Amino acid sequence: MSKMEQSNRNKKIFVVVFVAFVALFAYISYDMSSRTTAPWNKPKQLKRALPGATPDSDSLKLDSLLKEVEE
Repeated sequence: MSKMEQSNRNKKIFVVVFVAFVALFAYISYDMSSRTTAPWNKPKQLKRALPGATPDSDSLKLDSLLKEVEE
């Protein structure tokens, strides 16, 4: 092999490894971001994990309105 062929082969190997590394890093980043909850969405986390475990946010207003009507 001449020096030019060796250089082209090394360059192709580098490009393939670099693209594979970037793709793997992007996949891992996407996977981690989809499994975690942003700090400002923490109250919604329980509702997503266990639907029905917490009342809807407007149910307290509805209950208080019904209580006022009954009295």
